[in-house]
Amino acid sequence: MASRRNVQYSPLPTDEGYGNGRQHDPRFDYAPKSFDKIPWKSIALALFLLFLGSVLLFLSYFILTDHMGGERSQAYGLFALGILTFLPGFYETRIAYYSWRGAKGYRFASIPDY
Repeated sequence: MASRRNVQYSPLPTDEGYGNGRQHDPRFDYAPKSFDKIPWKSIALALFLLFLGSVLLFLSYFILTDHMGGERSQAYGLFALGILTFLPGFYETRIAYYSWRGAKGYRFASIPDY
């Protein structure tokens, strides 16, 4: 493998003009329309997961407290499935709610669109 020894390198400038007197950089002003688009399918899926997870958690609670017939192993299985469906549903529903309310740092673009 041959090496290039005759390449002239120049040092990069140390000051890029972003010190105390920060210059305006227009790259960070870009706000595409996709930030304003509301992902309705994703929000519906999040609400469905939240509802299903809540139902499964309530069923596991009723089985564990003997208000409903069933074995404890069924209750543990329903509890695990309830947690697996409740948490993502709650997370995305919370993002959608805060985005709708206009809270700082929350946008509908944070929710994946299907």
